Amino acid sequence: MASLICGSVAYDTIMNFEGKFADQILPEQIHILNVAFLVPTMRREFGGCAGNIAYNLHLLGGDPIIMATVGGDADPYLHHLQALQIDATHIRQINDAFTAQAMITTDQSNNQITAFHPGAMNESHLNLVSRVVDERTQSKKGQAKIGIVAPDGRQGMWEHCHQLANAEIPFIFDPGQGLPMFNGPELLELIDLASYLAVNDYEGEMLAKRTGMSLDKIAERVKALIVTKGAEGAEVYSGSKKIAIPPVPAAKVVDPTGCGDAFRGGLLYGLENGMDWETTGRLASLMGSIKITHQGPQNHKPSKDEISAQFKTAFGFHF
Repeated sequence: MASLICGSVAYDTIMNFEGKFADQILPEQIHILNVAFLVPTMRREFGGCAGNIAYNLHLLGGDPIIMATVGGDADPYLHHLQALQIDATHIRQINDAFTAQAMITTDQSNNQITAFHPGAMNESHLNLVSRVVDERTQSKKGQAKIGIVAPDGRQGMWEHCHQLANAEIPFIFDPGQGLPMFNGPELLELIDLASYLAVNDYEGEMLAKRTGMSLDKIAERVKALIVTKGAEGAEVYSGSKKIAIPPVPAAKVVDPTGCGDAFRGGLLYGLENGMDWETTGRLASLMGSIKITHQGPQNHKPSKDEISAQFKTAFGFHF
């Protein structure tokens, strides 16, 4: 069974400033701010929600299909996916645009200044769910039985939710940092199209405020609402039940970037394989815990057997 993953494919350029931003910014001169930071270390990571989710689902042995738009500079990323044997057939390359890029500078106090360029991501609506369905049918590959709409261009998120519903493919609506792009009625329309809804606790509060509805009421509109709570684990609202998902303590905390995407890779694997929410949530929690011990969103490389062993150690049973 395959999962169709709609969302961003991006580069994360991460730089470290060895001082403190506060020492370089004069509050009384903020109206004429003109500063430069020397960043002696820099690294470039493969990122973006769709790329990260697919990477984690692949680690579990799932079958991710990425549907995204990238720029003319995306060849290294595409070669990376090809080496992993992740289906990138439906990643559209737009040569006169840049791939979406986050440029992050962190100081000694872990304060961050981030510039994000959406680039080709803004053209994500050019991709059609129907083309994926047709191609998988013609090539006799396994059809996508589950999908996810993760943060992407606004029009792309809107259209892909409607297209998945029209194709009768159940999907997770994962608005993430794209949530502020939609007003309350628009969010409710997309939630009603989805089978599942995934947010973190902050996004859950924002969602409740924008829609004027409590999370309990929102949960009644989907098969399950998943709320991640960082180091506190997660909660799954399903039917009349609220299921507490325990966290998996990390061996060390190195970098939280991409932990939410790792969690969603676990969700998709559980849904692909018909697992109950208690097991699915725990697997998702473990994937986030594994990711946080590594720098960057796609540098953890456990085998499925290693993931299975860690799951057994953490929870006392196999998934």
